[in-house]
Amino acid sequence: MDLAALTIFRAVVRENGVTRAAAKLNRVQSNVTTRIKQLEEQLGTELFIRDGRRLVLTPAGETLLPYAERLLALADEARHAVREDRPSGRLRLGTMESVAATRLPALLAQYHQQWPAVELELETGTTGRLIERVREFEVDAALVATPLDPATLGDVFETVPIFHEELVMLTPRGHRPIREVRDIALSTLIAFERGCAYRAYIEKWYLEHGMRPERVLELGSYHAIVACVAAGAGVAVAPRSVLDLQSDTSNIAVHELPDIGIIDTLLVWRRGHFSSALNALRRALVASQEGTADADAAASVVANVV
Repeated sequence: MDLAALTIFRAVVRENGVTRAAAKLNRVQSNVTTRIKQLEEQLGTELFIRDGRRLVLTPAGETLLPYAERLLALADEARHAVREDRPSGRLRLGTMESVAATRLPALLAQYHQQWPAVELELETGTTGRLIERVREFEVDAALVATPLDPATLGDVFETVPIFHEELVMLTPRGHRPIREVRDIALSTLIAFERGCAYRAYIEKWYLEHGMRPERVLELGSYHAIVACVAAGAGVAVAPRSVLDLQSDTSNIAVHELPDIGIIDTLLVWRRGHFSSALNALRRALVASQEGTADADAAASVVANVV
């Protein structure tokens, strides 16, 4: 059972078929089919069954998949380890949608220019979903909000704080000031699906005041959330940094949430699963935050002098 066979097996699963897997791997279909059959012969069991035009994993295939993921991840880590000075290979990074939109574009462009041999893959999701993706070796690391329950991370992960986000409540323009939950005039909370840490924080805030939203409207992007708030559909919670991306906030009112405060964005990865490519990204992320802090301090000094 060699790594090439496991790579092909994983590709067939991810691409949901031999044809797309062959295209992804730049192989002919017959080669992919042959390697899968050889792997099945080595293991003495079928890994797929055909359901019409679909290939479906057998129970044995389901069992093999997480082992294949771990073996291939360890192989990547080994390749990176022997070339610590020149990050290369694939780096799969998960991130919240807000971070991908506000914090990462310039940083990832700089990273790509500095380390062109790294094949960077980016996917977005909620904090809960991304933590599971890291746990299952489906991404190498992720940028997530500090979970409401710190035990979510346990001993499986290593973390480093990267960004600091101030959560604010967004309401339609003209809404009265919000000092507590009872000041919220609209009964609908507009939010991401469950698993979003920011949603968990705001729902906890509601419950601490003996209330809960009558309805939750789930949307998949902050652009859509802000647009719905502006249209009067409800209220939402978002990092203040997201507002910098909005071209028109004239119909939005922003309310501070001191009871919730600042939420750290963490870079998380599985303990012991590290690489030179990930280390280079971690250094770039930490340096970007230190640069922001230095700029804020300089601005404060100038303001005090003036």
